[in-house]
Order: sequence, then structure tokens, then C-alpha cells
Amino acid sequence: MAKKSGSKSAAELREQVARSREDVERRLVRVREESDIPKKIRRSVRREPVPWIVGAIAVGLLVTAVVTRRRKVYVTPRGITKSKSSLLEAGFLLGVARILAGFAKPVVVSFLEKQLGSYTSRGSSDKKGF
Repeated sequence: MAKKSGSKSAAELREQVARSREDVERRLVRVREESDIPKKIRRSVRREPVPWIVGAIAVGLLVTAVVTRRRKVYVTPRGITKSKSSLLEAGFLLGVARILAGFAKPVVVSFLEKQLGSYTSRGSSDKKGF
């Protein structure tokens, strides 16, 4: 049967509330740990880097295959004048891309050094030669 709350003393009720709070706190910590996806990914990459590297290469090849698919190009006699303007546009776009790549290179290099720095420091030792 249901217990009456009036039959418990104030000390027992405080103790029960304290236990409930501790239980809720423990469950909340577990939920936070389970929902920390970036931490799980970092831990997984540290434990088993080979599948992650293979997966990254596969995704890169897939993206490259999709982006570089050949398109059918139809050439018409009027297209000769268009090709000169499209050639100029392509040259301009390549120039802009080269300038942007020059600006982005230091950012990318520093990011990669920061990300891959932990791998190089972990494997280094005081051995000489091989």
C-alpha cells in the first residue's frame, strides 16, 4: 500500500531528497558524457586512426569523382566567340582562386600543424638512426 508522507520524519525526508538529488546528478553527468559527440570522435580517432584515414581518403575520392565527371560539350560555329570570352572568364577565375589560396595557405598549414602535432610528439624518441 502507499505510505503516508506524514509518517516520515523531517530528517528522513531530507535524506531521501539528498539521495534523489545525487541520483539525478549522476544521471545528468552520464547524459552529458553520452551526448559529447566531438569527444567521442576524438577518442575514436586516437584509438583507431587507420579506419578514419581510410574513410577520409574514400570520401575524398568520392567527392573528386563526382566533381570531375566529364560533361558533354556541344560546339557550334557561334560558340567560337563564346569560347574566347569563356576562356577569359576561366583565366580570371583561376587567378582569383590562386590569390585566395595564397591567403588561405597559412591558416590551413597552422590548422594541420596543430591537429597533427600530437601524432608526431607521441612517436618521437631519443633513438639515433633507425
